[in-house]
Amino acid sequence: ALSGSGLSREPRSRAVEQVRLRCTEGSLQWMYPARALRVLLEPILASARHTAVCIKPAGDFQGASVYVERAGQLQLVLSEAQGARPRRVSCFRAHSPPRVALFLQASPQRDLSRRTAAFQYELLGKQSAADPDLKKMALVEAMCRPCDNMELLMAICSSDFVVKGSIRNVSHDSENHMSQVDVSVQKVYRQKNQIFQQEEGSGEWRGPIRTLLQCKVKTGGGDFLFVGNEHFGEAWLGCAPRFKDFMLVYQAARERGANPCEFELN
Repeated sequence: ALSGSGLSREPRSRAVEQVRLRCTEGSLQWMYPARALRVLLEPILASARHTAVCIKPAGDFQGASVYVERAGQLQLVLSEAQGARPRRVSCFRAHSPPRVALFLQASPQRDLSRRTAAFQYELLGKQSAADPDLKKMALVEAMCRPCDNMELLMAICSSDFVVKGSIRNVSHDSENHMSQVDVSVQKVYRQKNQIFQQEEGSGEWRGPIRTLLQCKVKTGGGDFLFVGNEHFGEAWLGCAPRFKDFMLVYQAARERGANPCEFELN
């Protein structure tokens, strides 16, 4: 996370300040935006070959517009007006990895009222980048189709979360083209952050998982294995086979020595 203020600059300076962000995901907070700021997304790992970049503005995003530099030209990614929609995620292809340059242009203002241009960003690799033009959501792993057996076996090895549970409820958000699956969790095999938590009163483990509205997820009985990745602090669904079907696939692969990693079954 990087935080800074436009007030720390020389008032008459016309130089564009430049900052470098070395992580594949993080956040930037620019308070009292003034003039311009150039942000280089340069992950430390040379092997981090990303194919897309996504940014999500904070709920109080104000005071600047965000552009991406492409072949010496600036292309608008997020305007100040769009920043008023805090759930909007903007994604675009990274044409010159491993470095992406963003340009923040401060909006004209007559007073020194506090405004903050803040957003989260993620660099997506080939494994997780769907087509960024698809409803601006490059965050969905499996795009509504069932995972085949090999994809499932690989997913349990490398995904951000793997949980066994049942579907409590499904809600739909047509404006943002998303659905949310509320899961009653029996076992957390892995999670990157604490999205799935134990409720104080009941002691029950629960958590929300997001997917695209077009996937038409419905409430269904039985136990599932929910597998996917986290983006901007939210869990996004990749694979969701019935648990008994997953068990058959995994045990058959293990007998053949074809399982890419060991998975705790008990």
